[in-house]
Amino acid sequence: MIPVISLLLIVGLSLVVTRIATVALVHTGLGREAARFQARSAFTGSGFTTSESESVVEHPVRRRIVMLLMFGGNVGIVTAMSSLLLSFLEPAARASWLPFTVLLVGLAALAVIASSQWVDRAMSRAISWALGRWTTLDARDYARLLHLREDYGVTELRVEPADWLAGKTVGEASLGREGVLVLGIECPGDNFVGAPPPGTEVRAGDRLILYGRTPRIAEIDCRGAGGAGDQFHTDAVAQQERIVQDERSRAGR
Repeated sequence: MIPVISLLLIVGLSLVVTRIATVALVHTGLGREAARFQARSAFTGSGFTTSESESVVEHPVRRRIVMLLMFGGNVGIVTAMSSLLLSFLEPAARASWLPFTVLLVGLAALAVIASSQWVDRAMSRAISWALGRWTTLDARDYARLLHLREDYGVTELRVEPADWLAGKTVGEASLGREGVLVLGIECPGDNFVGAPPPGTEVRAGDRLILYGRTPRIAEIDCRGAGGAGDQFHTDAVAQQERIVQDERSRAGR
């Protein structure tokens, strides 16, 4: 019976650990669903896909969280399997259905608790408070703050020599009037300019970190130099002004 109880404790502790890791990853700016998936993937060592894992591996805090999960997951899985084997190999266990019954009931109870929305909200609040109280993790969900849903997003744009942006300053491009913000410029040689001032020149080979509606950013990426590009910019500014007016009208402002 002791191995069965040990197994249930290990499974319960694993659920708590992955929940803590999920909230911690959310506090670093990762979306909740992505954080939950990455935490469970790292803990079990399965399904850690490259498309989403890049945002974790390249972030120092997220990387440390995932490393701890991987280590804890390996230890926990080995211990759980050992406890499971011991519980079924004991002579008393083979002669009684009690260990099987306790195991099934315990696993069912843990499954109900793990799927409970009320428990999820309560644990998330408690974990968030604890992380804010005893850690220095950034407690902001940037995906929520930036409204990274629908057609908004943060996108990297590489500037080619024939692009409309090449050779312009940030102020001359005035992408803000199109509803697109320049968050940073990654220059060749790993030089990064965060929140570039209006006088910063955009050069071919630069990578711009842009925030705005993804269809607009995609159009900017395809916009060629010359008069046609200037006309596209003028039309985009007029369209953005209409969008802002419509949104304020709907908001009653």
